[in-house]
Amino acid sequence: METKPGVNTAGRFKLKHRGVECLNCGHPLDISHKYCPNCSQANSTRKLTLKDFFDEFFSNIISYDSRLLKTLAALLLRPGRITKDYIAGKRVSYTNPFRFLLSLAIIYFLLMSLSGDFDELNRYGTNATDNPFNLNVTDIDGLDFGDEKEKKELLAGLDSLKLGEKISKQTRIKDSIILANPKKQFDAVSDDSFFSRHFGKQEIFVTLIEKDSIYSLDEAITKYGIENSTGNQLAFNAAQSLVKAKREPGAYLNSLISKLPFTTFFFLPVFTIFVWLAYIRKKHTYTDHLIFSFHNQSLLFILLIISSLIDSVFGTASSGIFLLIFSIYLYKAMRNFYKQGRFKTIVKYVFLNTIFVILAAIGVVVLLAGSLFTY
Repeated sequence: METKPGVNTAGRFKLKHRGVECLNCGHPLDISHKYCPNCSQANSTRKLTLKDFFDEFFSNIISYDSRLLKTLAALLLRPGRITKDYIAGKRVSYTNPFRFLLSLAIIYFLLMSLSGDFDELNRYGTNATDNPFNLNVTDIDGLDFGDEKEKKELLAGLDSLKLGEKISKQTRIKDSIILANPKKQFDAVSDDSFFSRHFGKQEIFVTLIEKDSIYSLDEAITKYGIENSTGNQLAFNAAQSLVKAKREPGAYLNSLISKLPFTTFFFLPVFTIFVWLAYIRKKHTYTDHLIFSFHNQSLLFILLIISSLIDSVFGTASSGIFLLIFSIYLYKAMRNFYKQGRFKTIVKYVFLNTIFVILAAIGVVVLLAGSLFTY
């Protein structure tokens, strides 16, 4: 007996347009199937019209907005409980934690780069002929002095030391030795330990790039007869990035900030290992703890975005207030999700936040080091 659908919908979903096989995956269908139970594609054999196309587009937008609003409401009003709902299987109502966090991270760091005025820092960049150690009256005009007499005494002291001239002279001597025979200097550091060898070669390459206009390792190989090796390539890339960062520090910071959202997703999984260890007696998987970390980090980005917008509009500095709000929120989230007493929660709260700060500092150092090879 033929199965009839409960509701005879209009448009593409009329009975006369229903198929017996999914056009997407080939799964057998009944005429009562409005959607394929295997891949969820609409069961319709009718050609798409322009109206159908826009109807589907706006329905998907509205559906996503609905999940987004539910996710935001749950995050803001129900600390920790959104994670409980999500790992319990209530996932259609909320946005994917990973995708949601990535979107918020990109938005936040984009706001930072747009509102940071980092390009202004480019004026402090140095060229090959600049000497950053020569101090004069204009260099210290922005410093706060008790009176004009104190300022004159400082200038007189600096002048008597001739510090800028001494450092400049030593730098010129070092550069002259390198430029006189670069191959000899490379040979001199080739027997050093790995890090000493790398930084020694990097220093030589910085001088060659700044003073001898070397633009690629191939030029250095041809001109000075140095070896074409992986170590030399790494040292040259680092030197080239360092020179660019010195000349345009604002552009370097913008480049650094653009990488921060992706650094978050390498950092959080490592941090989650410590969350898992702190709650190892709880019957939660590593993935459960990771989703909990994603949700809390998402809330932090939401608060920082709000703070950034408020600061841009009103010219205030509200980040401290919002970080305090997040600190209270995180405590409540841990209490609601893990269901432990106040004392245990406070101890683990202090422990995990200490680990978070340490890992964040390590992450920043790794990012800075890595950016010297990719900038």
